[in-house]
Amino acid sequence: MFGRKTRNTIDSLIGMATTIEGNLHFNGGMRIDGVVKGNVIANGDGPSMLVISEHARIEGEVRVAHLVINGEIIGAIFSSELLELQPKARITGDVQYKALEMHGGAVVFGKLSHSMISEPVLQLAMART
Repeated sequence: MFGRKTRNTIDSLIGMATTIEGNLHFNGGMRIDGVVKGNVIANGDGPSMLVISEHARIEGEVRVAHLVINGEIIGAIFSSELLELQPKARITGDVQYKALEMHGGAVVFGKLSHSMISEPVLQLAMART
């Protein structure tokens, strides 16, 4: 829709019958079908993608470039590129995003904030004399 979708591949999968307690750090792409009780954070500044299926639940903060949600997240979300909220998405927490695609049926209980997280900031410096 926005022409900004990245073509990341899914490198890791957390299955429906899996529950992880603790923080989860990953590189590249990840799909979660199970439960994570902890923060989910993409490492580094490289491209990253996280897919939350309709059966998945995360109880913690999520930080990733491209996030696709069709399940439940209880916690703050920081998406530095594209946030896609599918029809069964349920979010309880504040959301910061650069670009947003929201389908009918998606629910957010929290504050939506547009942010230029990955945009370069122009800084002016005074020359020392």
